[in-house]
Amino acid sequence: MYRKMSVILLCLSAVLMLAAVALPIAGAQGANQDIYGRDLPADAAPYDQQIFTELCDSTRTEITLSSVVSVYQRICGDTNIFDQFGDALVVLDENLNLIPGAAESWEASEDGLSWTFKLRPGQVWSDGTPLTAADYVASYRFMVDPANAYDFVWMWQGTILNWSEAVAGEVTPEEIGLEAVDDLTLVVYTNGPRPYLPGTVYFWPPLQAKALAEHGPDYVLDPATSVSSGPFILKEFTAGTRVVMEANPTYNGYRKPFLKEMHGIYGDQLNGSFLAFQNGEIDRVNYTHISPADFEVIAADPILSANYRPNFGDFRTDYLFFDTYTAPFDNLQVRQAFAKALDREAIVENIIGSQFGIAAYSFLAPGFPASDAEGALKPIQNYDCEAAKALLAEAGYPNGEGFPAQELKLRGESESRAQWFIASAASISQCLNVEITVNNMEFSAFMEGLLARPTTVTFGAVSYGMDYLDPSNMLGVWVSTGRHSWRSPEYDQLVNDANVLVGDPDTRTQMYKDAEKILVEDVGGIFLVHRIQGDLWQPFVAGECFRPDRQGVGAYHWGNDWCWGSFYITSEVSNFDTYRG
Repeated sequence: MYRKMSVILLCLSAVLMLAAVALPIAGAQGANQDIYGRDLPADAAPYDQQIFTELCDSTRTEITLSSVVSVYQRICGDTNIFDQFGDALVVLDENLNLIPGAAESWEASEDGLSWTFKLRPGQVWSDGTPLTAADYVASYRFMVDPANAYDFVWMWQGTILNWSEAVAGEVTPEEIGLEAVDDLTLVVYTNGPRPYLPGTVYFWPPLQAKALAEHGPDYVLDPATSVSSGPFILKEFTAGTRVVMEANPTYNGYRKPFLKEMHGIYGDQLNGSFLAFQNGEIDRVNYTHISPADFEVIAADPILSANYRPNFGDFRTDYLFFDTYTAPFDNLQVRQAFAKALDREAIVENIIGSQFGIAAYSFLAPGFPASDAEGALKPIQNYDCEAAKALLAEAGYPNGEGFPAQELKLRGESESRAQWFIASAASISQCLNVEITVNNMEFSAFMEGLLARPTTVTFGAVSYGMDYLDPSNMLGVWVSTGRHSWRSPEYDQLVNDANVLVGDPDTRTQMYKDAEKILVEDVGGIFLVHRIQGDLWQPFVAGECFRPDRQGVGAYHWGNDWCWGSFYITSEVSNFDTYRG
């Protein structure tokens, strides 16, 4: 059972009903009904206890609650607090199939040069303004505007018509290929056939065009100006202290919440999440904030172990990379030597834990489309210290002599995850007799250096997971216009050609496989581990979201935003000491 500790009680403000804009049924809320007048599930706790809380990182630089404004600097960015003020056009189910979000349907034109999304009728912002296609157009124009320095602008480069030109300032944001044909019809024009386009709009619930024009993008941070077309609306926000969101009474989308409120509280997320969970202060902990010692406690506790739910997540791979335009890593033999000096199997077994990862010899994780299911790429970067030494000698550095000292830069990793890369540096250093120090940088400083041109990260380590379920996304990171300073014209050609290929899925998959082989052989990156992900939930959190997928896994899968209309707190909460009192 849980250790009994003093609980930090949260001061909960009274719920203010927005009577002027509430749906008529909201006024008929019964004894144990939600704000929409629906009966809660039979085993649900009283509505006043339908509160879900997560721990936010007090060390992060955060600027917004909307992915339209920033992805890497979202408030409570490692939780699900952000992006609750609207619905993306599409969403994913538990099997990673695209299902309707704000759009009820979508289809490609006959020539493949555009996609038309039909919005669900009757969607409305909390101030009574109808949600229309114009809100999505305004949001994408905001993202593409170079004046806003959007940090995920690469997502549609080469995809949406005139997107790259607008980023470069060659055309205005108004000239990108998005058109509101009418209030419920949004057309996205592309540079050519783009079969993966619907998957790229999974993120990005829109900003309201009217509020954006009147108040700017920070309107979402002030309860006095914040409006929502999503399941929650902002009730309270104190930067670095707490976020309180309450169920939006005007919401009539696809995920009406049983939850009354969602809270974000701040603290030492990397090192204090599990303790806060045990104290009953939060309701979920992501695996990234659970240490190996914490997992030993979880495994020994029948309640905790039963409520840790593994999942494939976003098919995330951790890897090392180079600036291949600059010596010494412009030398292929040096890169090959480093790759073969990395003892992945030992690091997974002794540092990471085999229950939390699989040794990686390529970029695409098992199960991801076009991944190396047969293991054909493994011999290319497989650990072989003697071969690694020979390669480094052929490059002009026998026994590491004369090789310049290197600094392996990390992206704000937790203490436990930093150990993965410290062990990686040690494996390479000991095999090749080269000096490698490790610098765990602040997240935003790392990303700024990575994306700078020329890059300031000569040798780095990072993880990457999918943004949408198609090889064009994951492998697109490595094209010459992507985030890494590595280039292969043949790789670029294969990926770019596969991205536009329609009607021959087998050939398209093989093209991506051929491209990944080039990436592995040319050592654009050294691939360390494919993560096995998961979340620890309080036993009184329930919902249809935990229904098994087609592989029998019952968990909150990455991208299942519909889940926030499913979760609720059961009456079992009365058996635990929590912030609910």
